[in-house]
Amino acid sequence: MQVLGPEMPFYALAALWMVRTIVLVLICSFLALLGIRLIDVLIPKIPKRERVGGNPISIGLFIGGYFIFIGLIIHGALTMPTVVGAPLIESIIDPRRLGLMATCFLVSVLLAVALFYMMDKLTPKIPFSEIDKNPIAVGICVSSYFIFFGLIIHAILLTPL
Repeated sequence: MQVLGPEMPFYALAALWMVRTIVLVLICSFLALLGIRLIDVLIPKIPKRERVGGNPISIGLFIGGYFIFIGLIIHGALTMPTVVGAPLIESIIDPRRLGLMATCFLVSVLLAVALFYMMDKLTPKIPFSEIDKNPIAVGICVSSYFIFFGLIIHAILLTPL
């Protein structure tokens, strides 16, 4: 049997994967938090997340979107390509991947906001700001933020370098 990288016991390999997954999930969760803050600033017509707490259904939608987000992130972190034989610290945190993640994430958020404004202008009979009148509508909107961020970050994690 031929070994492709440095030989390490199974428990060390499992520990390495768990540490890498935890680190990536924390970094990606931080990115999503920043993304929500950025969308709140760039799309002021959509009400703030605090409005979600006005109805148990909207809270449930918020939590559901969050779980979809976390599932996509964990799946991406576990299936992300890894450089065989890379130094230990680089196999946990690759600076090139982190830079790519931050850049792609920022571009994706800005592109989504631009497309949001374009869609708002192209559909004048659908007043986007009306969702403020119902906490459930706000819950769906914020839940969609999480799903959007999860899909974007998942794609970034699976991009081979």
